[in-house]
Amino acid sequence: MSAKPENIVVAFDAYGTLLSTESVAKKLAEHFGQEKAQTIAATWRKYQLEYTWRLNSMNQYEDFSVLTQRSLKHALAESSVSLDEKEIDSLMEAYDSLSIFPDVAKGLSKLAETPGITAVVFSNGTHSMVSNSVNKSPDLSPHAKVFDQIVVVEEVKKFKPAPEVYEHLARKVGKEKSEMGWMWLVSGNPFDVVGARAMGMQAAWVDRSGNGWQDELAGGERGRPTVIVKGLDEVVDAVQKHAEKYQGSSGQKW
Repeated sequence: MSAKPENIVVAFDAYGTLLSTESVAKKLAEHFGQEKAQTIAATWRKYQLEYTWRLNSMNQYEDFSVLTQRSLKHALAESSVSLDEKEIDSLMEAYDSLSIFPDVAKGLSKLAETPGITAVVFSNGTHSMVSNSVNKSPDLSPHAKVFDQIVVVEEVKKFKPAPEVYEHLARKVGKEKSEMGWMWLVSGNPFDVVGARAMGMQAAWVDRSGNGWQDELAGGERGRPTVIVKGLDEVVDAVQKHAEKYQGSSGQKW
């Protein structure tokens, strides 16, 4: 790491980290029943991410809202069911009020009481989608003031884990490449963690299922999260502990 900047930036991924995309299954269950809804919701999320990676490889870009709708239609077709356009629009609106994971409120409350950390939301979603979720979601909106800003990928027209996305994050929070070691990604998505680590960032992987780290794409320590936490309520302590460890080895002050 380079010399410590004035504060540490902690960037929270939105979907799958702050917001539970599985909660939209409740809306799907109104049409297809609980079991089938869970399957469709999981498939929807799978194709939503796969579409972003395919577009990165093709050097093309579409708004995340467009991909979210298209991946929903893919998931419905794969389950041999369908919805009309009005019903699909209603499901898309449900993305503005996704529920948060149980550990999120406690983690963000602790963050609000901790000086020296700047928190941002960092997402593949469009600014409209993410802003609606942060400011209008019944679960997340009470904590909206914790976040200094919302950083999305629309300006660079690439999706995570493209290097340009993490460089864009650094620029938006006013950090140089040499300071990326003092920037943290908090994500429940392994591909996002690997992408951030490849750019020299620290990363806290949220392992809510307790299955342990399994992604071996990059190999070695740079391909693994800096820390593994069970929930967002453990993030502040993990970041502080890491900073204190570095202080001890370098003589720098937290």
